[in-house]
Amino acid sequence: MATSKDMLKERLGRYRQITISVIGRKSGRRISIPVWFVLEGEKLHLLPVSGSATQWYRNVRKNRSIGIDARGVEAEFLATPVTGAKAVKSVVEKFREKYGAGDVKKYYSGFDVAVLVRVE
Repeated sequence: MATSKDMLKERLGRYRQITISVIGRKSGRRISIPVWFVLEGEKLHLLPVSGSATQWYRNVRKNRSIGIDARGVEAEFLATPVTGAKAVKSVVEKFREKYGAGDVKKYYSGFDVAVLVRVE
């Protein structure tokens, strides 16, 4: 029988955008944000649009709990900040492959961090 994580992975394979929810580091409230992503096996790569200055990224650094919602299929995971230049560059390349270099350049301004979520 398919688990919610299996259903989530199936949807992640079909959609271009998901909603993540993080805990506000000051408010303590859950905040939801639509984001682009790249799924690679069990790894869900997220790229904060303004790099390390992005509010949701700063929240994840304080509280690693992250909710992933792919059109109604939801699950909770732990997010891992990625700060190594080589690892971040690899994620940026994956985003360029999926969404096109032009759109990545248009919407993203900070390329100093990424976030890894293991969907297993």
